[in-house]
Amino acid sequence: MKNIIKNPTSKFLKISCNKCKNEQVTFGKAATKEIKCLVCGEILATSTGGKTNVTVKILEVLG
Repeated sequence: MKNIIKNPTSKFLKISCNKCKNEQVTFGKAATKEIKCLVCGEILATSTGGKTNVTVKILEVLG
């Protein structure tokens, strides 16, 4: 019998703010227009309608 449930194609990303070095986790296909740092408000990534356009350093890709 075939596996009906597909594995997800998107991942969570652990990113680091360039300004204050705060680390946070975001979804690889975010729906939010802008993802901002929770500490200083710097824009870390933007939504493109598909995959997230990350403008800072990606520390780790989480399953």
